Amino acid sequence: MTDKTGENTPHPSPRASGPLPAGRVRLQKIIAGTGLASRRKAEVLIASGRVTVNGKVVTELGTKVDPDRVHIKVDGKHLSSTQPYVYLLLNKPKNVMSTLNDPGGRPTVKDFLRGISVRVFPVGRLDFDSEGLMLLTNHGNLAQTLLHPRYHVPKTYLIKVKQVVTDEHIRQLEQGVLLEDGMTSPAIVKKVKKARQNSWLEITIREGRQHQVKRMLEAVGHPVLKLTRIKMGPLSLGDLESGEFRYLTDREANALRDLAEQKLASAEDIEQPAPRPKKRVSRAGWARSKKAKVV
Repeated sequence: MTDKTGENTPHPSPRASGPLPAGRVRLQKIIAGTGLASRRKAEVLIASGRVTVNGKVVTELGTKVDPDRVHIKVDGKHLSSTQPYVYLLLNKPKNVMSTLNDPGGRPTVKDFLRGISVRVFPVGRLDFDSEGLMLLTNHGNLAQTLLHPRYHVPKTYLIKVKQVVTDEHIRQLEQGVLLEDGMTSPAIVKKVKKARQNSWLEITIREGRQHQVKRMLEAVGHPVLKLTRIKMGPLSLGDLESGEFRYLTDREANALRDLAEQKLASAEDIEQPAPRPKKRVSRAGWARSKKAKVV
């Protein structure tokens, strides 16, 4: 697959790799970190007695071990070292599932990752009939941070809607729209162009509700005709062709990790309880001060 960035080496940089977790870690997390299986499938491997630690079968989920001090085998084979973190940016085409598998046999994003041997998974989803930027990675902690609604990672969409959007409707979108699951947070809306029958808008939101952008535009009377995600955090779709993917550059991968770290740090600051005011200490033999009486 062609690397659209023009860089000579499209593979992840050494900074993108990471050692196995240090200290005592849940066994299923260690297995998933090697890329052998997802964490859920790793739990199935453990429960079915296919995992041994230092020669002893372990079936209890949640068992913690130090990967640097034990020998772990799956189906009798030593667990390999963790794989380097890989970050891919895909331009998902329309009428493609944003999952790795589809019981209905429809095409999925996995069909477009030819030549990728590392097991990666999508960070978030796009509707079947939507297209645009999708991030895929094997970095589970980073993916969880980017997806968690409390961290409000901005996503920008280029959308085509029915009819000409008025300034009043744009103000409604910017201030928040009442949906069946509550009021939306304020959005950033820009007019891109308009035609006689429709409008093109660029809208940025920080929430991740299901079909949110479509529902917001429906609420103000402008059904979405076409939706393309063009930005996610520090990542931009650019001129990547539909159905093509590329590795993130070092700068993009570092910016993504920095964003995740900033979001986590901000959340920790908010969670810290405010210091309680010190109670006044009453000591025996001390007289309380009395206000002077005005004569």
